Amino acid sequence: MSIYGIEHVQLAMPPSRESEAIDFYEGVLGLTQIAKPAHLAVRGGCWFEAGEARIHLGVTENFVPAVKAHPAFLVTSLADLVSKFRERGITVTFDQPLEGFDRCYVDDPFGNRIEFMERIVP
Repeated sequence: MSIYGIEHVQLAMPPSRESEAIDFYEGVLGLTQIAKPAHLAVRGGCWFEAGEARIHLGVTENFVPAVKAHPAFLVTSLADLVSKFRERGITVTFDQPLEGFDRCYVDDPFGNRIEFMERIVP
């Protein structure tokens, strides 16, 4: 047995706020919303993907945001993404350098931490 990848990452979200999830994950990040299987769609939430990156948002009644645990997306043109966040009034946080990457964090509309990393080409 060997682990060779991650199929998706799931984050929680509060009930009845799918439109905010769509605005952020599709409208800001450019991910594509994909249909949930019918038997799961009745639970609410949203699924998104871009290439091999998949994120699922599941509804939790007593929602508490993930403020430390987080997905980290590999991106191109981090500076352009940061500009887009700032234009939308989204707070961008920079952390200590990580060898080989420029990176930043933002919170999704529900307070979940999301990291964005761009490889530094020597």
